[in-house]
Amino acid sequence: MKRIYLSPPHMSGEELHFVEDAFASNWIAPLGPHVDSFEKEFAEYLGIGHAAALSSGTAALHLAIRLLNIRPGDEVICSSFSFCATANSIIYEGGRPVFIDSGSNSWNMNPDLLEEEMSSAQRQGKKPKAVIAVDLYGQCADYARIVSICSRYEVPLIEDAAEALGATCQNRKAGTFGRMGVFSFNGNKIITTSGGGMLVSEDERLVEQARFLATQARDPAPHYQHSVIGFNYRLSNILAAIGRAQLKVLPERIEARRRIHEWYRDALGRLPGIEFMPEAEYGRCTRWLTCVTIDHKQFGFSREEIRLALKAENIEARPVWKPLHMQPVFAEFRSRGTGVSEKIFAEGLCLPSGSALSSNEVERITGIIQKM
Repeated sequence: MKRIYLSPPHMSGEELHFVEDAFASNWIAPLGPHVDSFEKEFAEYLGIGHAAALSSGTAALHLAIRLLNIRPGDEVICSSFSFCATANSIIYEGGRPVFIDSGSNSWNMNPDLLEEEMSSAQRQGKKPKAVIAVDLYGQCADYARIVSICSRYEVPLIEDAAEALGATCQNRKAGTFGRMGVFSFNGNKIITTSGGGMLVSEDERLVEQARFLATQARDPAPHYQHSVIGFNYRLSNILAAIGRAQLKVLPERIEARRRIHEWYRDALGRLPGIEFMPEAEYGRCTRWLTCVTIDHKQFGFSREEIRLALKAENIEARPVWKPLHMQPVFAEFRSRGTGVSEKIFAEGLCLPSGSALSSNEVERITGIIQKM
């Protein structure tokens, strides 16, 4: 049986031409003309002023935290329902994450809980240094409310849009709502550079500082001189070449993933106990991954039993993210929640969603679930 992966890379065929150009020009080391063009084209796609191409989404998150001068002991509010990189970036600089639960309407940060935490912190005279809101599984958080709350309390916002390139909130693209936005081009993302990321902002100074720090913070001198600690975080010219070709087909990839989601919904939507991640009314989700929750009592089988049944047929499916406040490594940090993300984790499953997935492959996947 042919292996069906969760979210494999999907090449357009044009990537090789861009990579050949990089080889022909001998720009195969980090930086180069394709990096410059990728940054420019990416910023134009988002409708934002500036972008810095980096080695990973995690590198972008780390630099965003560094650029906001987070110090040891500073508290940073962040979404709990996320991959660990969101909180790791805070820990790298000695900060202390404060985890906020999700809302059931989008699975993203609950603005009511954010408001509660901000109000509580103000009363205690412990103003957070930043907020990191995550755009989960291709869907923006509720930025009309989150941006308003952060503005009112004068706390800068970082948008972790690693999973949501191409999504919108009120007709504005993911990654453009915070002081800085970050993206990932990991191999499983909607477009990929094999490994890579991007930091974006309307503030040119912040992006220039990110580029400086990402190239080992080398001072402008004929010799190697360094006045601050830097990092080796810049993207290579070859990977940027791949990214440029991938960016050209992003609209097609979004439509393919949304179409696959509809195939799943048509096949599974009427089964008892199966619910799909909702699409928030304020925006458009890319459906990077099609995610469902399975009520064991109603459906008759658990999330894990379905995952194992698919695995037995050489099909990759994964549980949704385990909330960060439930992770052993973050056990010492505070959280504010209502149990929404814990329930989604207990019942949630990510189904294969690669943009090259065929209708026959979706029928193979859903057929297994239907027969349970």
